[in-house]
Amino acid sequence: MDDEALLLVIAVAATALVALVLGAALRGRLATRARRRQQNFFGLPDNSECLLVVGRDTTADGAVGRNDVLALLELAAVIRNCGATAQLISGETAQQGFGERTEFCLGGPVANRRTAAHLSSLLPGVLVNTDAEGPDRWALHIGSERYRLDPGVAEYVLLARLTAGEGDRPVFLACGQRSVTNQAATRYLARHHARLARKHGSSGTFCLLLKVVNSQAYGADVVELVADVTKAATTRPPGLTTSKEL
Repeated sequence: MDDEALLLVIAVAATALVALVLGAALRGRLATRARRRQQNFFGLPDNSECLLVVGRDTTADGAVGRNDVLALLELAAVIRNCGATAQLISGETAQQGFGERTEFCLGGPVANRRTAAHLSSLLPGVLVNTDAEGPDRWALHIGSERYRLDPGVAEYVLLARLTAGEGDRPVFLACGQRSVTNQAATRYLARHHARLARKHGSSGTFCLLLKVVNSQAYGADVVELVADVTKAATTRPPGLTTSKEL
């Protein structure tokens, strides 16, 4: 190999090495920025603590349902990636305000009293029908619209990011008609948090209505975004001061 060919090989190798180093540095920088955006959206800086508030399984006193356990696993991955830790508490015993720590609250207003309180305080435009029987059992009333439960076929869940209270840390609420919908909502949140942050801002409030399709065949995997119901959900209906459904 003559000198010119050797110099050419060295130049190509050096260029490739520089490109490799710059590419790795750029990927690292992008990963750091993405993680920081995730932390901002969830209100979970390094070494912070959040609350996981879970409802009870109405068929087993004091137990946490299987789908809620799976939902907690979805959230655990997010919390770990943000460099935060979590405290797990029951919605039956939670007696504290909100805003000082990020909170993830799972379950409907019957299984989780904390959810009932959040609906009343933060989402006054939402009513959940908890009648024992009838076609409207577990129906979600949002503003003037009603969304009925069709078990295993079409099941609805509210996914909300809400800010209030003393601090600026958000409350994430998954309030569904069945426990499988809570799992679906947390999975949707974990997978689409970057898009949600771009649309609503890293500190924005939103309330989305999701539909879980054919859960008897697909479980929590097939989810459709029905509508952004933030305005209707956060607006108290005229003349309404309390909700007997909650």
